[in-house]
Formats: sequence, structure tokens, C-alpha cells
Amino acid sequence: MVSTSKSDPIAIIGAGVFGLTTALHLSSNGFTNVSVFERDNQVPARYSAGHDINKIVRAEYEDPWYTELTLHTTNTSPQQQAIEGWKTPLYAPHYHQTGFLHLVSGAAPEKASQTMNRFLASIRNHPTYKGKISTIKTPADIRNIAWQLTGPLPGWNGYFNQLAGYAHSANALRAVYEAAAARGVKFFLGEDIGKVTELIYSPTNKKQVTGVRTGNGNTYPCKLAIVAIGAAASTLVPEAGGQVVAKSWSLGHVKLTDEETSMLRGIPVTYARDLGFYFEPDPKTNLLKICPMGGGYINTDPKSGVSYPPATLQESEGVLPAEDEKRMRRLLKESLPQFADRPFVEKKLCWFADTSDSEFIIDFVPETEGSVVLCSGDSGHLFKMLPIVGDWVFTLLKERKQGVDRWRWKGDKKKSGKWEGDVSWRLGETREFEEIRPAPAPKL
Repeated sequence: MVSTSKSDPIAIIGAGVFGLTTALHLSSNGFTNVSVFERDNQVPARYSAGHDINKIVRAEYEDPWYTELTLHTTNTSPQQQAIEGWKTPLYAPHYHQTGFLHLVSGAAPEKASQTMNRFLASIRNHPTYKGKISTIKTPADIRNIAWQLTGPLPGWNGYFNQLAGYAHSANALRAVYEAAAARGVKFFLGEDIGKVTELIYSPTNKKQVTGVRTGNGNTYPCKLAIVAIGAAASTLVPEAGGQVVAKSWSLGHVKLTDEETSMLRGIPVTYARDLGFYFEPDPKTNLLKICPMGGGYINTDPKSGVSYPPATLQESEGVLPAEDEKRMRRLLKESLPQFADRPFVEKKLCWFADTSDSEFIIDFVPETEGSVVLCSGDSGHLFKMLPIVGDWVFTLLKERKQGVDRWRWKGDKKKSGKWEGDVSWRLGETREFEEIRPAPAPKL
């Protein structure tokens, strides 16, 4: 396996969560020749699932291993804990510890209640959360925490975690970008110079990458290529197609007045596991973001059988399937009824890289002699780890192998089907994007 020195050229492909935090951590640890290639003409990239106004930051997981990772980290190196990392100077301006109301409605299926209870079990007896968790049994319990939730809340129950909240994801990624650029990381943006169309292999050693080719045909040398383009991973690493698929969930926003935004200031992240969730409104845009629960959507290529993101950003904009809108309106009707009939704006599908077991892939690609690393498999839960993700990649390069079994290359175990039933929090059937794609507007 080829080793990488700190002066060797490193190409990071993708300016999302994996790409940006890896660039920052490598440059902070003495790597002096790091370049990031991004097909979008801006950072944070709109192709990244992290290009959003908010993402949940909490420690509870069904799997206690991830709870400990979020709170403490599995590595022995002196790095920031994930949650504590959000309180450091770089990240603190973008983190809001509003608390997390984790609930199910009175009509929730048993699967939703079981999932919520497993989340609670991962932190209930953890010393960090002593005195910080409240049981929710009645609507009055909810209104004691968030008086603004004036809806009937029929049968809603669950728990409240004081030590959770959300981060303004786009602003946090922008801060990481600026910090990396200040440390000398070079950024190549746009379809011409930022979109990597091909990994170039040595003519004498077909297993070793020696550079990347961009949209305008130019080539850039590299000793190591780190592929961090999420759901599009298999476009550059075809072998990843059986391990990572593109999947999406919809989201929408309600536009509020200044007074309404002020009234909802400080409400906790409110998550009804069978319906969806929302955050306190963004004070700059007055947008209240709402996400429905469901099985999600894939975009299967009939030739390869692999799900890829749509070719353009525009194809996902303005998309809100009827069944998702129905859940969102019910969520509002039962909790914030004054907004239940408002039009939804800035609707879209948010695409990310999904794996069948919701585990990340952070590993060297086999048969590349250590010259290609794949970072993918966001699976809807990577962003909260932003302060420490880059250190995982740095550790991989330092140790030359992935020490965490669950993050290793997953081999040739191609998963068939739509993956809707493998992870319990995925309530509902996964559908094809083609089934809900809006019909093109008629030409006048």
C-alpha cells in the first residue's frame, strides 16, 4: 500500500460534510498540498445534503455505540467530542441547544413507538443525561416545555432531551470552508474546473491513481484521491454501486411573519416519529422548516440497477409528494394549527448516500494500493458528527487501515430491493423518483 506524505498532493472530491471537514483536519495536521474539487460554483455545495438551514444534533441512537461516539468518540487520540465540538469557537455560532422533543402521536404504529423507546434507552441511564430527560405523557407536559404548541396533540407522548438541538448546517459548512481555505487548502469550483469526471490511473500500474480529470479536460496530479461525493460515489468508484445508493426525503417550509418567528423563538426540535419534525424558524429568512417521515425515494438507473441522484439540481426543486404533504399538514394541525393551511414554499427532495445498514463507509478502495479513499454512506445521520468527521479520515491515513469494522469497505454484498425495511426508523415504503416526479410544464 502506497503511503502518503504530508507534502504529497491530495485531491478531495466533493465539498460536503465529508469533504470539507476532511480538508480542514488534514490541513490542521500538517498536510500542505490539499485541493478540493466541487462541481457546484459555491460552497457549501447545493449537491450536498448539508446545504440546509438546519440539521438535528443529538446523541441518542438505537445503537448505543453511536451514542458513545457522539458523546465521547471511539478513538484514543485527543480530539473533540462530537457534541462538545459544537461548543468550540468554530462551530458554536451555528449550534442551538434548544432541546429535542422526541414523540409519537396517539395514532402511531407500534414500530414508531418501539424505535423511540430504543433511542431513549441509549441515554436514559447515561451519567451525562442525569436530570436532563423528562417523560412526556400528556399535552400539558409538552406545553410546559413549549407553550407555543397550542394544537390538540392527541395522544402525543415520549420524552424531552434538554441536551440536544440543531445546527444551521449551511452556515457551519461555510465556516469550515473558510477555515480550511485560511489554512491553505485550494478549492476548484464549477462544472469546468471543479467537476471531476474521471480518476486517472498510472499507465504502468493500473491500480494506482495518479490524478483527476475535470470537466474542461484538464488534469491535476495527486498521490491520493478522497472521493466524498455522497450519493454519486459510484460515478467515480463503480464498485461502490452495490453498497451505496442515492436516496432522498422531501422537505418544505412555511414563510412566517417577523412576529410569528419571534413567537416561536427557542422552541425545541419537535419530532413526531410517525409524522415528521420541525425546528425553530430561521430568524433571517422567517422560514419554518418541516420534514415528513416516510420511506424515502430512490432514482434507479434501469441499465445498472444503481440509484443515482438526478442529473440536475432543478429536477428535485419544487417537489413535495402528496402523501408527504398530508403528513406535514397533520403534524402542523396537531401541534401548530395556525400554520396548517399555509402554503409550503422552497419545497425539494434532499438527496444523500444511503447504505442498507445506515453505516458509513470510510475506507481505502480495494485494488487501488491505498491511492483512493471512499467516504460515503451519510444515511441521514452524518451531519451531527461534523466537528470530528475529518479526524476519522486523518486516523485512517495515519494507521493505513480502517480500525472500525462497521466503517470498512463492504465488499461485493450487493443489496437488492429498495432497502426500506432494514433500519427501523424508516417508516413506510421506499418509492421510485419517477413515480412522483412532476410532469414538465407545457410549452407555450
